[in-house]
Amino acid sequence: MVRRDLARFLRDRRERLRPGDVGLPDDERRRTPGLRREEVADLAHMSVDYYTRLEQARGPRPSPRILDALTGALRLDPAERIHLFHLAGTGPTPPAGPVRRVRPHVAELLHRIPGTAVIVTDATYDVVAWNPLAYALLGDLETQPNLARRRFLGGYHESSSSEEFGHVVVSRLRLAAQRYPHDEALARLLADLRAGSEEFTQIWDSDPVHDPGHRTKVVVHPRAGRLRLNCDVLVVPGDDQHVVFVTADPGSPSERALRHLVAAG
Repeated sequence: MVRRDLARFLRDRRERLRPGDVGLPDDERRRTPGLRREEVADLAHMSVDYYTRLEQARGPRPSPRILDALTGALRLDPAERIHLFHLAGTGPTPPAGPVRRVRPHVAELLHRIPGTAVIVTDATYDVVAWNPLAYALLGDLETQPNLARRRFLGGYHESSSSEEFGHVVVSRLRLAAQRYPHDEALARLLADLRAGSEEFTQIWDSDPVHDPGHRTKVVVHPRAGRLRLNCDVLVVPGDDQHVVFVTADPGSPSERALRHLVAAG
């Protein structure tokens, strides 16, 4: 039978979510907070009756497939997902894949720091959010959002610290491969990198270990020229994402070049 603490967790989580959190239109006329049961059931691709029985602690214990569906429907982060499986009395299966959506408060942060290029990368080095200066600095992030592909397969601005960045990228991708063994997009990325870059394969086989932190790199930008930039990383552990802040030393030629990129739009 469904445990009462699991039923309580599902109900509480549903009531905390807003329609806008899951891509539904906000309705100010709602009589109760949060999502409706039928909305969660639809997002999880299950019947309303089945989901209702889960919240009422009736019916059989949910399977891992059902728990994964509820993870997506209720927008649970990795820690909450593990807790959900624990409440259901079963061990968590590997996550289906990295979190590729950006929390609203993280997205808003990108536009609060003037003169700073900010991006958010997921566990596979896809850039999943950016501000205008980052777009001007890094180029077309919509056509080629993956920094690992840019670094090893071309399309990324040349950098004097590109060797170090290559080790950082491979270290993070090795962790992603362990955490998301069933993610097809990650598997394709790793296969393409191995097939297209001998350097990637050599670094991969060396099993590098790099933690996110402060780094300085020199980037040759097609319009702004040679830029000496500081990169600082804020980890979003619940989503396995990195927020990367790119700045230049105050008063330096690189800072003036960044200001010109901002002014140019």
